[in-house]
Amino acid sequence: MEKKLKVLISGTGFAGQGHTVAFRAVGAEVVGIVGRTPSVISEVANKMAIPYSSSNWQQALEDCQPDIVSIATPGGAHYDTIKQAIEFGCHVFSDKPLTVDGDSALELYELAKQKKVKTAFASSFRYMPCVIHAKRLVANGKIGEPLEAEFISHFNLERDIPFGWSHRKEDGGGRLNNNFTHMMSIATSVIGEKILSIIGEVRDDLGKAPIVEGVHNFKTRRDHIPKDLNNPSLKWGKSNVEWTYTVMAKLESPIASKPVSILFKHGGLNPRFNEDHIVFYGTKGAIYIKGHYGMGPLYIWNENKTWQEMSLPKDIVEDQPNIEGDTERNWQYLAREFVRDIKGETFTPYQSFKEGSLYQQLIDIIRKNENWTDVRHLQ
Repeated sequence: MEKKLKVLISGTGFAGQGHTVAFRAVGAEVVGIVGRTPSVISEVANKMAIPYSSSNWQQALEDCQPDIVSIATPGGAHYDTIKQAIEFGCHVFSDKPLTVDGDSALELYELAKQKKVKTAFASSFRYMPCVIHAKRLVANGKIGEPLEAEFISHFNLERDIPFGWSHRKEDGGGRLNNNFTHMMSIATSVIGEKILSIIGEVRDDLGKAPIVEGVHNFKTRRDHIPKDLNNPSLKWGKSNVEWTYTVMAKLESPIASKPVSILFKHGGLNPRFNEDHIVFYGTKGAIYIKGHYGMGPLYIWNENKTWQEMSLPKDIVEDQPNIEGDTERNWQYLAREFVRDIKGETFTPYQSFKEGSLYQQLIDIIRKNENWTDVRHLQ
């Protein structure tokens, strides 16, 4: 019988539990889980039948001897955990962001290369079926030479979601870390992996958020919004990270004679007037995908000058993991290719710490916000 790869999970929340399901589904054995709060770790380990649980990461590496570690905590907790795992010789699967700045992310990428361990970076919405379909259509010349693309999304997030890691730059929060990484991954998967240049603007218009104890699951944090926000005993935390961004980039396409211009516009706190969408424009047509992460359906601007909805090809549908939830399905897709690679089997190339460190460096540049030309002196 083939020996299963052993996986140790870091994180007990939505992502930690999702990574556990993903690796089990692709034939790996989840041997342990590590978290911060002992009572929560035990509860999750029991619920998911994980045999080992601990709050001590280094000890867990020693005790579990994993082949793979899966990092499912907020970005601010990644650096030390990943560094120890690489030093221990583990392959590393990490959720985004890789770290909280470009220098530390680049250091981890270089360390992984030095130690010859494999890495996977889960900016994984590039595996949405309609995104894969768009990539195929563009490669087959259905829109001619790619010229431009736009990624428009407005999430209208509640301003009173309890204060947490997503409000703090030093903990890996912000819309660039947690939204832009997916958008850029989708853009490069369809247009081309080479990013040529970038410019951007960010805004933090939230200010503060209520502090609420006992919020452990990112997906259920809305359930903890205080009912009385005017309660004088309520404590507040100050946000120090962006909730809105506008970014432009130029990508190299193997089938375009000029760089392709990309606009990323995301308003985390702004209401949407119409559907979030992604559009790819070319010399002969265009592709429109409804939904912020390419949920679909997909439409193509055809020779009759009308938008025509296109069905997903059968092979793309059949290649998708059989699990509910876009996030969970994308994790499983990436875990499958990562495990195949580690086992020496045929796999589809996937994003690694190379892209993770590059994206972190791009975010540093965008946040510096040094793009503006002062024109007040002009007549």
